[in-house]
Amino acid sequence: MQRTILKQFLNYNLNRSTNLYFGTWSSLAAAFNSRPDRKLNFSLKKENAGLFDIPELQSCEGFYYIKEQCILHADKLIDEATSENRTRKMVEVFDELSDSLCKVADLAEFIRVAHPSAIYMQAAEIALATVSSLVEKLNTNSELYYSLLNVINNGDKIPTDEVDNHVAKLFSFDFEQSGIHLPDVERHKVVNLNDSLLRLGQYFVAGSTNPRHVRKDALPESVRHIFSMEGDDIVVDGLCVDSANSKVRELAYRIYFQPNDHQDYLLTEMLKARYELAQTCGFPTYAHRALKESAIETPEMVMEFLDCLSDGLKERARNDFYIMSEMKRNEYLSNSPLAPWDIPYFRKKARKQMFNVQNSEYSPYFSLGACMEGLDNLLHCLYGINLVIKEIVAGECWAQDIYKLAVMHETEGLLGYIYCDFYERTRKPNQDCHFTIQGGRMLSDGSYQLPIVVLMLNLPLPRWSSPTLLSPTMVDNLLHEMGHAMHSMLARTCYQHVTGTRCSTDIAEVPSVLMEYFASDIRILKSFARHFQTKEPMPDDMLQHLCASKYVFTASEIEHQLFYSALDQLYHARHPLNGSTTNVLVEAQAKYYSLPYVNNTAWQLRFSHLVGYGAKYYSYLMSRALASCIWQNYFKQDPLNRIQGERYRRECLAHGGGKPPRQLVADFLRKQPTSDVLVDSLLKDIDDKQKQIVEIQRKC
Repeated sequence: MQRTILKQFLNYNLNRSTNLYFGTWSSLAAAFNSRPDRKLNFSLKKENAGLFDIPELQSCEGFYYIKEQCILHADKLIDEATSENRTRKMVEVFDELSDSLCKVADLAEFIRVAHPSAIYMQAAEIALATVSSLVEKLNTNSELYYSLLNVINNGDKIPTDEVDNHVAKLFSFDFEQSGIHLPDVERHKVVNLNDSLLRLGQYFVAGSTNPRHVRKDALPESVRHIFSMEGDDIVVDGLCVDSANSKVRELAYRIYFQPNDHQDYLLTEMLKARYELAQTCGFPTYAHRALKESAIETPEMVMEFLDCLSDGLKERARNDFYIMSEMKRNEYLSNSPLAPWDIPYFRKKARKQMFNVQNSEYSPYFSLGACMEGLDNLLHCLYGINLVIKEIVAGECWAQDIYKLAVMHETEGLLGYIYCDFYERTRKPNQDCHFTIQGGRMLSDGSYQLPIVVLMLNLPLPRWSSPTLLSPTMVDNLLHEMGHAMHSMLARTCYQHVTGTRCSTDIAEVPSVLMEYFASDIRILKSFARHFQTKEPMPDDMLQHLCASKYVFTASEIEHQLFYSALDQLYHARHPLNGSTTNVLVEAQAKYYSLPYVNNTAWQLRFSHLVGYGAKYYSYLMSRALASCIWQNYFKQDPLNRIQGERYRRECLAHGGGKPPRQLVADFLRKQPTSDVLVDSLLKDIDDKQKQIVEIQRKC
C-alpha cells in the first residue's frame, strides 16, 4: 500500500516537472526530452520482435542460425559467380555476397560491443569470428577472383555501366589485398604478413594506453600527491592538461611519453612488415598501397598538400604560440619558453578568458530535444526530410533507453532508420560513433533495401528536474555523427558495397565535418538554442561568443594535426627509415611544427591511430579542407539553401563510394581539388574566423 502511494506521488511530481519543459516543444523534441523506458524482451514469446526487428534474433541462439544461413547463401552465390550459366551481372552477384556477409558481420560487431548482456555479446562474437574466417577464405578463392577479373578485363556477358565497372574493380582490389593475384610463395607470404600485422597492431594499441610507473623519490615531494600511488611507485596515466601547476604538466608529459623499448619494437616491426607487404604486392611503399582508390591518390600528392599547408600556416601558428607564450609569462611571472605540455591548458584558458564560455551557462539552452528539433528543421530545409519517432516493439532493442527514428522524405517516403543509443550505461564503449547495421542497395525486384544505422553517444541521463542538457562540445559531436548518418540515409547506391560511408577514407569525414560548420553558425544555432524551462532563445552575445570560441588558436591546432599527418607519411615511405622512429619524429617536428621536440620523449609510441589509419591520417585535414570548400562556396551565404542542399545530396551524398572519389569531388566543386585550392580554403577559413574573434573582442 505504501509503495503504491509512493509510486503515485513520484509519478505525479515527475509529470509535473517534465511538463515544464514539454510545453511548446514539437513531438520530436518532447520525445528526446524524456527518457524512453521500454520493457526488454529476449524470450521466445510471440510479442518478441527480435533485435532490429529480425525474428531470428528473438534470442541469442539466433546468431548461430543467421551465421549458418549466411554460409549456405554464400556457397550458392559462389557457385553462381563461377558458373558459365550466370544470368545477371557479375558485380550484382558479388554485391549480394558482400551484403549477405556484412548483414551478419556488421550486426554482430555492434552487438558485441554494445549489448549489456554477456551471453549476447559472446554469441555475437562467435558469429563475427565465423563470418570473418569465411571472408578470409573467400579472399583466397582463386576461382572466384579470376571469374571477376575476367569480367573486368574482357567485359561481362550482361551490359555494364561506369558504376558497375568501378565497383567491380573495388571488389578485385579487396581480393588483391590478400595477394591472391601473386604466385604461391608470395601469396603465402602476404597471408603471413597480414596475420603478423594484425597481432602487432593489437599489441601496439593495447600498450599505447599503459600507465608509466616511477619511483616516488624521482618527483618533488610538493607534487607527489597529484598522482596515483602503488606502493613506493607513482603512477602516471595521463597528461594532467588541466592542472594550473606547470611543473605537474611538465612531469606528466615527460613521464607519460618516456621511451619504451617494447612499444618501439612493436611499432618498428609493424612499419617494416607493412613495407614488406607493399613491396610483395607490387607497390613502392605502404603509403602507395593505402592510398590507391583515394581522393588524393598518391603519397606524393599528400606531401604536396601538407607542404603547401605548412607554408601557409607557419606565420599564423607562430602568432598563436606567441599569444600563449605571453599568457604563460604573465601567469607564472617567468620567461620559461612555451612547451607542448602548455598548449591544451592555455588554449582552454584563452577560450574562457576571451569569451567566458561556461558549459553550465550554455547547457540549459541545449536540451537534447531542442537539438534534435534543430537537426530536424535543418535537414528539412536542406533535403526535404524529417526525423519521425517510431515506436519500438518488445525485443527490438538491446537496451531500454533507445530511440528509433524513421527518416522520411516529403516526396520519396521512407529512406531508412536510425537507432539512437544516446545515453551512458555500464560497460558501454566511451566513444561517439556511427554503426552501419544494414547498407542500402537496389534489390532484384526493383525495390530498395533500406539502410539501418545506429548512432552511439554517451550523454548524461535526464533528471527529474530537467531533460538531458548538452555542452557545446556534445552538440558538435551530435551533429558530427548525424552527418555520418545522413550520408548513409541519403546515399542511393545500387550496391551496398559502396553505400554511404563505405567510401574513400579521405572523403568519408566530409559530411560529418560539414555538419560541424552548421553547428558553429549563429543563424543555425539561433533557430533551436532555447532555454529548456523558459523557451527563451539564447541571447545574441552568448551565441557570438560561443561560435568565436571554437576557433581560438585554430592555426596552431591545424599545424599540430599536419605534423601528425606528415609523420604518418614518413613512417610509411621507403624503408629502411632514416634512423629510429624517434629520429624520424625529431626531423618531422623540426620541419612541420613550431614547437621543438622534448628530449627523451617518444609520444609516437602512444599514437594508436598509426594502426587504424596507417598512411591515411592526413584524411582528417583533407576532409576539413573539402568541407571548408563546400561551406564557403555553397552554404556560407545561406546555410538553409534548399537548392544547394539538393545539389550536395545529388552530386555528393547520393554516390556513397560508387564514384571515383577524386572525380566526385572535382565534379561537385567544378574544379580539380589541387593543393592550392584546398589550402586556400582552409587559410581563408582561419582568417575569417580570426577577424570574427577580433571583432567580438572589440565589442566586449
